[in-house]
Amino acid sequence: MTEMIQAVRGMNDILPSETHLWLYAEHVFRRVLLAHGYQEIRFPIVEKTDLFKRSIGEITDIVEKEMYTFLDRNEESLTLRPEGTACCVRAALEHGLLHNQVQRLWYSGPFFRHERPQKGRYRQFHQFSAEAFGLAGPDIDAEIILLSFAVLEKLGIHSLVKLQLNSLGTPESRNQYRKQLIQYFQSHQDKLDEESLQRLHKNPLRILDSKNPEMKQLIANAPKLLEHLDTESLEHFEKLQTYLKHAGLNFEINPCLVRGLDYYTKTVFEWVTDKLGAQGTVCAGGRYDGLVQQLGGKPTPAIGLSFGMERTLLLMQQGEKNHKLDYTLHAYLITDGDQSFSAGLKIAKYLRTKVPGLKLMLHCGGGSVKNQFKKADKSGAQYALIVGEHELKTRSISLKNLREDLPQQSLYQDELAEYLKLKISKK
Repeated sequence: MTEMIQAVRGMNDILPSETHLWLYAEHVFRRVLLAHGYQEIRFPIVEKTDLFKRSIGEITDIVEKEMYTFLDRNEESLTLRPEGTACCVRAALEHGLLHNQVQRLWYSGPFFRHERPQKGRYRQFHQFSAEAFGLAGPDIDAEIILLSFAVLEKLGIHSLVKLQLNSLGTPESRNQYRKQLIQYFQSHQDKLDEESLQRLHKNPLRILDSKNPEMKQLIANAPKLLEHLDTESLEHFEKLQTYLKHAGLNFEINPCLVRGLDYYTKTVFEWVTDKLGAQGTVCAGGRYDGLVQQLGGKPTPAIGLSFGMERTLLLMQQGEKNHKLDYTLHAYLITDGDQSFSAGLKIAKYLRTKVPGLKLMLHCGGGSVKNQFKKADKSGAQYALIVGEHELKTRSISLKNLREDLPQQSLYQDELAEYLKLKISKK
């Protein structure tokens, strides 16, 4: 017997029993983003490797360990996108979207990192993201954070998460802080775990993000970046807090909140939960004012956010809200014989054209009328539509309500269309 081929580890199938959650979440994301004036952009899954080396930073875990990189037939190094911001900036620059104009863009889709798979963290994962370009003030920071709250609220999971804020300042102030941080951790080098020792000189801010409980006190006593911010970054951060308080949004300052990507500046934020174990970040975002210039454009302030879809869906399953769009069939069309099936094809096409939103399944595969009725009932449809010998002779269609004890009706095609249109509009 031929051995079955299974999916790549960490790259999961999404089955019909799960897709209703995905469809509902995607529906909510799109509605919120469009309501806030964001426009969709789509870009390739594969990009030139240099895009990520230049934007993310060559000494980050993502570039050094996690990217899916390969040589194509032209010996060009390509990479499956590990994140979306750099791709979005590349596309916006390439097509002139950032030339003297503000842009608010959103995108969604799969991303790829070779990490150790666990609950809420996969090698192919999905994100819904938004990016705003050309706005330097804390007002857009507040607006995009409130946008993220609107998504959480509409998904019914806002009570399961907390908002954490921090500021990373400018690259200049962060470099000064970086030196102090290295000095501090070097003086306690015997208390650092292996991962932190590797990060000490490459990316010491990431040590603050360590999940090792044995290092909790050491990190708590480390110098705080907020105490080393430049004046402009501090004013920006304080104004953002004022805006959020006026909007009635609760938050906490997390001085250890950093980013694994080099391009972040000033505001960073996360929506975190304690309901998902180690993978507690549901949405993360921040400002990256230097990235556009870093990738060849003019200096352009920017901020963005990303929701991890898998973690969002896991949290939705713990919420109290019913996360289903109604995909129940309205009608199931039964036919009796080849001639009836031919007529049924035309009738189904007519009804779908004339009745907006009609969900109609045409039975295929033959079988007795009795057996087709069983399948119609199992489908969950409200009505069975029957086209048999009698209906062919009278040019009519029989309608049977499968959910209520009502007499069967015989209707002409246009009468049936009006009947279904009226019934659907009342739901």
